[in-house]
Parts: sequence; C-alpha cells; structure tokens
Amino acid sequence: MAGLYIHIPFCTKRCLYCDFFSNTDMKFKEPYVKAVIREMELRQEYIQGEPLETIYFGGGTPSQLQRPDFERIFEAADRLFGIRSCKEITLEANPDDMTPEYMASLRDLPFNRISMGVQSFQEKDLRFLNRRHDREQALRAVGLCKENGIPNISIDLIYGLPGQTLEEWQENLDEAIRLDIPHISAYHLIYEEGTALYRLLEAGKVTPVDEELSVTLFSTLIHKLSEAGYLHYEISNFARPGYLSRHNSSYWTGKRYIGIGPSAHSYNGESRQWNISSLPRYLQGIETGTPDTEREELDIHTKYNDFIITGLRTMWGIRIADIREQFGEEKQAYLERQAATYLRQGLLIRQDGTLALSEKGIFISDGIMSDLLWV
Repeated sequence: MAGLYIHIPFCTKRCLYCDFFSNTDMKFKEPYVKAVIREMELRQEYIQGEPLETIYFGGGTPSQLQRPDFERIFEAADRLFGIRSCKEITLEANPDDMTPEYMASLRDLPFNRISMGVQSFQEKDLRFLNRRHDREQALRAVGLCKENGIPNISIDLIYGLPGQTLEEWQENLDEAIRLDIPHISAYHLIYEEGTALYRLLEAGKVTPVDEELSVTLFSTLIHKLSEAGYLHYEISNFARPGYLSRHNSSYWTGKRYIGIGPSAHSYNGESRQWNISSLPRYLQGIETGTPDTEREELDIHTKYNDFIITGLRTMWGIRIADIREQFGEEKQAYLERQAATYLRQGLLIRQDGTLALSEKGIFISDGIMSDLLWV
C-alpha cells in the first residue's frame, strides 16, 4: 500500500513562522490544478502499481481550493492510481475557511479526515503568529467538522512561543481535550532562517523561551495527553486509539509515497526525489513534460540511517531482527554497541526484540539517534 501527497501551495497570507513553500498569488490556481493532474499522469508508474492507502492534501492552505478543483483532482487520481482502496483521505484546512457553506461543498467528496492548523486557542498567540483565524473560528470549525460527519479531526498546536507561560500552554491542552479532538500534533516553535520570525529574532524584538521551560512544556504535553487517553505514537504526535494518522505513519514505517506539486517529496524504497521549490519553474517543467526534480539514490548506509531516524521516532521503535535482515550482521552489531550506554542509562528500552526510546530518552532523542547512525 502506498501514499499520495498533493501539495497545494496557496495561502492568503504568510504566517510569521512558516518556512513551507507557499504562494499568495491565486492567479496561478487554475494552471496549477491542471499541472497537478498532468504531473500525476507523467509519474503514474512511480509507485509501481501499488494500491493507494492514503491521500493527503497539504500546504500551503488546501482549503483555498473549491469543490470543482477537488473533483478534477480526485477524478484524475482515481483514473491513474485508483482511490477505492484508500482508508484515509485528509484535507489540511485553515479554521476560518471551514464555514457552513464550505463544509457543505465538501459533502460527497471522499475526504474522511480534516487536519487544521489551530496552533493556539489564545488570541494573543494567534495575533503574534499572524494567523488568519481567531479562537472562536477555531472552536466553530471543530464543531462543523463533527456536524458534517467528519469526526476524524487533527489539530496542530505550537508551544514555546516568546512569553508563553506554562499555564497558558496547559489551557491550550485542556481546550483540545475538552473538544474531544482525536489527534493532536504539537511542535515547538522553531526560528527558521528566511522567515519573518527569524528576522524579529535577529533584530532583538523577540526572545526565545529558555531550555528549562521548553522541557517543562514538552513534559506537560506528554503527561497531560497521556492521562487523557492519547497514545504518544510519534515524538510530536498524539492520538486516541483508532485515530493514528495512517498517512504520516507511512513516512515513519518505510512505505512508498508519491509527492505531487512544488517542493513535494517522493520515496519508492530505492530513491528519494523532490520537486523544485518554485511555482513558475514547476509549472514550466510540467508543461514541457519534464518535471524539474532532484533525485537521491539510497545506498545501504543511507537506508540504515533512515530506518533508525524514522523508526526510533515512533512508539513501535526498531526491531533488531529487521536490522539484521535488511542491513546485515555488521549493522546489527554496530547498533547494539552504540545503544549499550543509552540502555544502561534508561534512555533506551529493549523489550521483545525491539529498541525504543524511554520517556526520558524522548527529551534527548536527536542526540541518541545521531549516535546510532552509521558514519
């Protein structure tokens, strides 16, 4: 089973922290929808006939598209890949787009999951982040999804904002739990170069939270959601049983996926490739029948490192037997040797032939993963 990711780059305005590829010029929408369909035609063989298990419309802001746009894309996806086997079809949306009229327009389309960039239920946070929506629009959007037969809802939350207190973060989590949102992705604010937020940092206009508070916020996130019945199934992702993201899980479990649109990534087990992060160059490449892409062939060392990084992020961890079978005895011996110190310190746990991060280990996961990589 494989995944299909479709990047919709359009946004009405750019958020303060965002470094994803996006474009605010909607005049490109019509040629873009045509290009998405054409790219699927050009790359139909990429997943080698595997049936689709998931489709994910990401962005940008996919909810900037309208029903006729989605109908054309779904028709093409069904014609080229077949979508009847799909168990999960996700639409990323901005809360203020989720009006009663917009939700009604999505009826009879195959979406069965909505992922919304709420980021915070605090008005001051939303203003700081330059979000389009306010608290009431976020609350209303969650209700509209449920009323329209889509209970499978995910929201993104951001913590570690300048000036954010532990109490404010707890209030955000309490609100998500009260709303009975089945999937929550929570990310620490990152100051990415090239963003408006990074420029504020360079100008001394914002001060990042200190490391001690960052750890406290993350610890509170884990404990509060675990106590509320959520599975902490990936470092930044929490879900009630039965609501784990199938599409995102495919990235962490080595399944094939094809990415359509500028900056979208693809993986077929032997190589990775990604499209150019430029809308004009993407459109030009598709029009000429030669997509503007880069490609990386994966040798056994890179495949091993990918296996470590993706597997150790999840609650399932890494099966030692898989290391031996896929990468050989030398890699298995290396892994066990590198992991020994962390096992003694209780930062890694070995159980039933599986190596996984302990709760303490999650807090320094980057360092642990780095030491397990083949160099």
